[in-house]
Amino acid sequence: MTKALRINVTGRVQGVGFRYTAQQKASRLRLTGWVRNERDGSVEIRAEGEPEQLAALLDWLEAGGPPCSRISRIDHFPVEPQGTFSRFSVEY
Repeated sequence: MTKALRINVTGRVQGVGFRYTAQQKASRLRLTGWVRNERDGSVEIRAEGEPEQLAALLDWLEAGGPPCSRISRIDHFPVEPQGTFSRFSVEY
């Protein structure tokens, strides 16, 4: 059963390759959705997939995410799956 999460990540997460590394990780997990920088310096992720895949993405983030980032907070909320994504992309 497809589930979806909206994830907001704060800390040193912009300008360190976070979006591209998150996109690669999500793609390897066969998730769909997107990752983008927010104006407040955080990064937002919208991910859809099986619960185990979403849990693996959260585990990766909680373990520190990309090597150059410094995550200080992760907030995640269930949202309704849209089912319209065909891949996981970096949004600008």
